[in-house]
Parts: sequence; structure tokens; C-alpha cells
Amino acid sequence: MEQQPDPGFAPGLMARVELTVTDADTAQAVGSGDVPVLGTPRVLALAEAATVAATATRMAPGMTTVGVRVELDHKAPTPVGRTVAALAKLAKVDGRRLLFEVVVIDGKTTVAEGRVERVLVDRHTFVERAFAQPG
Repeated sequence: MEQQPDPGFAPGLMARVELTVTDADTAQAVGSGDVPVLGTPRVLALAEAATVAATATRMAPGMTTVGVRVELDHKAPTPVGRTVAALAKLAKVDGRRLLFEVVVIDGKTTVAEGRVERVLVDRHTFVERAFAQPG
């Protein structure tokens, strides 16, 4: 039987996470380019972390969310040493699907913005299925 989202997952649910950019976060380090600024994969990871944080305190035991779709516009470079914040806001709940609007900022500058879609799943069943697939 498929579980439906906890009633606590309602549009407007928000979270914020921060990252101080280090050399390990640069495009050069993560292989997404050759410039010494915050790499797009790290921007995406930060945005996803904010969506996870938004659901963490309201998650039913044994449940988790997994990312299934991302749209992200990386709009501005961020040098090493700057702190960026990712803000995630739950925009829509459709059964087990949770659609978040995300923005990553550096002070007043919008570094990135987009949407992250996650699906609510039973953690044990999800992992079991992943390892049961032929390689």
C-alpha cells in the first residue's frame, strides 16, 4: 500500500542552508569547468540540501524523499570565501510528489534559481529495490 504525504507537507514549508565556498567547491575541483568559482554541481547539491531540510522535521518514520527532477539556472559566479544561502519553499504537493522553488543567494545577488521535485518513498523499500536490480 502506497503511503501518502504527511499532512505537514503543505505549500509554504521552507528551509535555508548555507555554504561558505572553499577550493573543494569550485568548478575546477568538481570537474564542471576550469574556473575557480562555485561549481554548478555544488550549487545544485546545496539547493537539494535545502529541500531535504524543509521536509526533515515532518517526515514520518521510515520515510524519505528522493530527487527526481531539477531545473536550475546558475546566474552568477561566486568566489572562494563567500557564503551562499539556498532557500527552498514547497510550492506544490501532488500525492507523493513535492515541488520546491529554490533560490541560492550571495547577499543580495541571486546566484541560482529553479525548481526541485522530490518524491516521498519508503526508505527500506527504495533501497531494497535499488540493490535488487541486475547490474
